[in-house]
Amino acid sequence: MIYLMAGRGTPELARAAVDGGADVVELGFPFSDPLADGPVIRRAAERALAEGMRTRACLECLARTRALVGDTPLIPMTYASLLEAYGWARFADDAHDAGATSLIVADLPAGDRPELRRIQLVAPTSTSERLRLAAEQTDGWLYLVTVAGTTGARRDFSPALAGLVERARRVGNGVPLYAGFGISTPEHASAAAALTDGVVVGSRAVEAAEEGVDALREYVASLRRALDE
Repeated sequence: MIYLMAGRGTPELARAAVDGGADVVELGFPFSDPLADGPVIRRAAERALAEGMRTRACLECLARTRALVGDTPLIPMTYASLLEAYGWARFADDAHDAGATSLIVADLPAGDRPELRRIQLVAPTSTSERLRLAAEQTDGWLYLVTVAGTTGARRDFSPALAGLVERARRVGNGVPLYAGFGISTPEHASAAAALTDGVVVGSRAVEAAEEGVDALREYVASLRRALDE
């Protein structure tokens, strides 16, 4: 899964990511206080907000992306404050109508607003009880945050992932596991895929996207090759 920040050029970037081999595209809705995001995604959010990307514009971006990527799953990633301001049910309905496959709300814990179908996040610090609840409530798969910290490319692969995977498998009743945060190189992707059912790449993909569609396509292709080997 490749993360991109919603913006005017994002639909074309998403198409390039899919052409490069992305199975899923995560579309970030910019927020002024993104607690889960590191400096690369924070800067991307600031640029998106500066060009007028508010919730309605992001939903329009989602719809235009859907038109370009066919049946590829599209997952908006946002924060609870945006949904509170827009309206929880209204957002869920409008996102679905715009082509969203599911939803990630980074700061909404499992157990809160259970009526909102979404992909749940868990971390190395999550208790077994929280892992079980998140696995029961998640929409399709469980997002494993590999590090205790914010998003961002890292030099070393997280040593905490193996233990988190083991605990999630034990209580997750077969729910697929995707790993994200800190995965940036083909080697990282391959190592994560050996433990999980999928990988999520964000900050490094955003950096590649800043260089244009060709750079992003080639970067995603390098990840795809590593996963397919």
